[in-house]
Amino acid sequence: MRVGQGYDVHPFAEGRRLVLGGVVFEGETGLAGHSDGDALTHAVIDAVLGAASLGDIGMHFPSSDERLRGADSFELLKQVTKLIAAAGYAIVNVDATVVAERPRIAPHVPEMRKRLATGLGIAVDSVSVKATTTDRLGAIGRGEGIAVTAIALIEEA
Repeated sequence: MRVGQGYDVHPFAEGRRLVLGGVVFEGETGLAGHSDGDALTHAVIDAVLGAASLGDIGMHFPSSDERLRGADSFELLKQVTKLIAAAGYAIVNVDATVVAERPRIAPHVPEMRKRLATGLGIAVDSVSVKATTTDRLGAIGRGEGIAVTAIALIEEA
């Protein structure tokens, strides 16, 4: 068994839709990024890649690649899941924490868990998504963006 951790942070950007864990948050300001800015999915991708010692999201999907501009991070997650399987591993579980002052994450957690589980090819009860704030400390606390930490457990297939 192997573990990996992931971290991502993106600032809010007017004129973009907010996507977290493959779920669109209607009416909320989105996150800046070369792709769709889905910080939750990006952190999960890095955790899974790290567990298999396969680099990071930037190595596989560089922001210098114009073909990836506006890319759907859920599609990137599915590609990474295939890479993990090709390397001889199976994803066991993922645990992620979204750090944000806004928007409210809790109402979307069931849908995010389901969507991530689908992309990872694992059961919903093997995906945990939680949320917390920074009690208004730092850039995240001032509402400037969203950060996410994630950990993944994989095993030899």
